Amino acid sequence: MIVYPAIDIRAGKAVRLVEGDFARETTFDADPVDAALRWEAAGATWIHLVDLDGARGGHPHNTAAIRRIRGSVNTKLQLGGGLRTLEHMQQAFDDGLDRLVLGSITLTDPSLVSAAVERWSAGIAVGLDARDGKLAANGWIEQTDVDAVGVARQLERAGVGTFVFTDIGRDGRLEGPNLDALSTLIGSVRADVIASGGVATVEDLDAIRATGAAGVIVGRALYDGAVDLQYALARTQEPAA
Repeated sequence: MIVYPAIDIRAGKAVRLVEGDFARETTFDADPVDAALRWEAAGATWIHLVDLDGARGGHPHNTAAIRRIRGSVNTKLQLGGGLRTLEHMQQAFDDGLDRLVLGSITLTDPSLVSAAVERWSAGIAVGLDARDGKLAANGWIEQTDVDAVGVARQLERAGVGTFVFTDIGRDGRLEGPNLDALSTLIGSVRADVIASGGVATVEDLDAIRATGAAGVIVGRALYDGAVDLQYALARTQEPAA
């Protein structure tokens, strides 16, 4: 299971939100490059980046910071937030991103997701951000009644091979992951599922690994020191019990 340390970027800084709420923000690194270098030094092979302003505004916003991160580390980079057109995506790949996570356009323009998968194949993942199993969009501001599992099945048929599943109610709260919802999704698709939201301890990582998740994104627990990344990376590479 791959551990993805997260760097959420707002106004050029590395921050963490609680349940995606911009009013409940904590700044951890004035320069997100510092966070990227720290996670690379700890042994990360992937880093998960989120352009929070982009997710809310509907177009890439923190491009300069993301380019500086790309120029500073050798890890693979996964980016989500504000990628709403093929031109946005092409620019991100031109900037050296390794995988893009598409979110809101899966609801507003699923044909664009299909076009992106056709063009970039495994370079495209889909983010499923859900409250009580229902998807949210536009930086989690807009709640829908669309079933996350149903959308995942449709997109898998369209060629999507990786999903990032976030339980919004757990994100940034350090209350543990929603294992039931995660297990339901993993049992419903053959694609890889990366879990996100709620990780507070290394035991949470063990529990997520046991569901069959291909990866896990860890944010606040790393910044608060509740989880040591180097230890977490070693632990998740040990043979399963």
